[in-house]
Order: sequence, then structure tokens, then C-alpha cells
Amino acid sequence: HVLESTEVNGCTPSMATSTFNAPYEVARRTKVLGATDSSLLSLPAWKRLQSLYEKHGNESILSHFENDHQRFGRYSIEVGLHSEENFLFLDYSKSHINDEIKDALVALAEERGVRAFAKAMFDGQRVNSTENRAVLHVALRNRSNRPIIVDGKDVMTDVNNVLAQMKDFTEKVRSGEWKGQTGKSISNIVNIGIGGSDLGPVMVTEALKPFSKRDMHCFFVSNVDGTHMAEVLKQVNLEETIFIIASKTFTTQETLTNAMSARNALMDYLKADNISTDGAVAKHFVALSTNTEKVREFGIDTVNMFVFWDWVGGRYSVWSAIGLSVMLSIGYDNFVEFLTGAHVMDNHFASAPTEQNLPMMLALVGIWYNNF
Repeated sequence: HVLESTEVNGCTPSMATSTFNAPYEVARRTKVLGATDSSLLSLPAWKRLQSLYEKHGNESILSHFENDHQRFGRYSIEVGLHSEENFLFLDYSKSHINDEIKDALVALAEERGVRAFAKAMFDGQRVNSTENRAVLHVALRNRSNRPIIVDGKDVMTDVNNVLAQMKDFTEKVRSGEWKGQTGKSISNIVNIGIGGSDLGPVMVTEALKPFSKRDMHCFFVSNVDGTHMAEVLKQVNLEETIFIIASKTFTTQETLTNAMSARNALMDYLKADNISTDGAVAKHFVALSTNTEKVREFGIDTVNMFVFWDWVGGRYSVWSAIGLSVMLSIGYDNFVEFLTGAHVMDNHFASAPTEQNLPMMLALVGIWYNNF
């Protein structure tokens, strides 16, 4: 196992099952200071952790509390949000960590150069070494609008332009101004995508359902098995449905297969009632993509094409245009709150000392449990 400062498209320290020394490779390619070319297993902190496991590995959590009545307070972290009554709280007191182990874990992060990699990520350096790309989902939720430069360009202008485009579309749909082919307002959203274009939006729309517009129903289709799309189509009135096709290249076979099924269903429905199909795709389909030509070929008006960038990793793409279904569900203002909460955590991750850093300590506790 290797402690990485970033996953391939990640933002926090994580475990990766690999023999590839990712931090060293990233450091070598981007000249990030602070990384080490030493083998993980030969690092002093790692050896220290091995000896500490032999010494303390059989100690119970109960014994830790019996020996330290202040343990809960010393082994918890509170991160305030933008209002006094709201905060994030991490309690890792109910773990087998003690002070010696905690100090060694913090030292491991320092010896591994995690801080330098975090800074490189926030600075727009190409920390994704396998694809030679920046990893900047943090820019998507950068509510301070501080400049973030990639290849000499401040990406915040593009980020804010797409967010404004999403807002305009969302408000038209939620207000009823947007009409389908037969003049009816939209009440169903069907997101078609796979991987990060599906999993994030599914999770967030479910988690934030209490904030949703109750007469706006969201569905997600990811399985290329035709029964998935067929079951969703049974639940929606096509006259009141918008399909979101989430494919960066607009060539993803599974996504396009389902998109074609949806388009065919819409056309068959309209033809069966002798309703004109002219312009129907443009009223019932939008694209989350960067391939203007393919989007236009499908029949989608490129005005309703929402772009994102190669520095957006799939697992974090819900913060980008891929989160359009989320915004349609909870509204623009709540989506901005969603971004703001993430921005608070980004700032905390970038500035808090390791032992008071919520994502860092979660990762380091994970190292202890996964490796010792």
C-alpha cells in the first residue's frame, strides 16, 4: 500500500493498492518540493508505526478512555461553517489510536510530502501524473473566486459562466417557463450517464431530498440493459420530461445507447399522436459535454450544452455541470450552498495543521486500520 497525497483525481490523502510510487512520480514530473523518493516501507515514520503496532496493537478502546478522561475532546475536530450554529465534527476518539501513534501518523504525512502535493493541487499543477492533468474540482466550488491558473489561464471565468448558464436553465425549468413539444411544463428529469456522471448526482439528490422541489422527479439511468430505461420510461410522461445526456466526449457507448432509446421513445410517442417531431429533441434533451459537433448531430441545441473540463475528475464531477440534475432538484440557491460547504472544507484542508485537519486525520486513521 502507498500513501498518496492525492488520488488520481482526488483532493485528500488516501490509500491506494499499488506498488507505483505515485507521490514521487508526481513530484518528479511537476517538481513539487517536499516529496520524497524513499520507499514508503523504509520511512522512519512507517518503521515507527510498525513498532507501535507491536507495542499497542492489542490495547482496547475502553482502556484508552479509562487512562485518559479527556480523550473525547483531544481526539475530535470541529470545523465551523459559514454560520455559527452549523459545523462539521469528527470524533475519532473511538479508535485504537493513542498519542504516540497519532504523532507517528502525522510524521508519516510530513515525510510523504502531503502538504506540498496539496498546495500543488490548489495551485493548478498537473498532479494527475497518469493523465498529465491538473486536478481542480476545488475550482468548481471556489466561492471566493480567487484566481486559479491552469496553463496561464484563470479558469474561474469559465467556471462562473457555466454556473450562470446552469442557473438560467434551472430557473426556466423549475418556474414552468420551459415547455416541452406539446406546450407542457417539465416535471421529470432523467439523467443518462455512467460512472461519475451518474453516481455523484444519484447520491446527492437522494441526500438533499428534503431541499428538493417535490413536484420535480429525478431519475437516473446508467445500465445499458434496456430494462433500466424501459422501467424509467414507464414512470414518466414524455411530454413533461427532459433527458440530460452526460457524456464528456458524447461518444460513451453505454450512455449513447440509452440516449438513443430515450430519443426513439419520444419520437414514437409524438408520432403516435400525430404531433410534429420538429425541434422536439431540442426541447426535451440537454447535453453535459464538450463535443459540440456530436451534440448537434444528436439534435440537441448547443445553447443547452453545458461544458466541463479535463481537470474535473469523474468522482468529483457532481460539482460541475454534471450536477445539473442536482440543481434542478434543489434549486440554484441550495446548489450554491452545496458548493459553499465544500469550499469551507477545501479551505480547512488547505490551511489547518495536520493534527487538526479533518480529511487528513480521517485518512491517517485509515492508514492505521488498513495497514497495521
